[in-house]
Amino acid sequence: MSWQDYVDKQLLASRCVTKAAIAGHDGNVWAKSEGFDISKDEVAKIVAGFENESLLTGGGVTIAGTRYIYLSGTDRIIRAKLGKVGVHCMKTQQAVVISLYEDPIQPQQAASVVEKLGDYLLGCGY
Repeated sequence: MSWQDYVDKQLLASRCVTKAAIAGHDGNVWAKSEGFDISKDEVAKIVAGFENESLLTGGGVTIAGTRYIYLSGTDRIIRAKLGKVGVHCMKTQQAVVISLYEDPIQPQQAASVVEKLGDYLLGCGY
């Protein structure tokens, strides 16, 4: 399965995620949904935020030019929100899965789909 297939057939097809991307820790985007223009710098800041939460608590999480309010996170998960759009990101050994979801999708629905794929990628060494 290609990286684009993971975005299209695992994340978007679930209908629990409205936009998604998979990128490397270096910020390079491996696959993304159509019209989801996330930059290398934005991915790099998210990856750095897993290690240093203060980068996100002060400046928020910027994705595709929109700044979201950082809600919470761990060394593997980042959650953010702005209005009716939520963000759920998961870091694996080599990648980060970045997703957006919109009402009426509930945060736990998006989290379940993103983390299921993230756990699968971890199991495969990614």
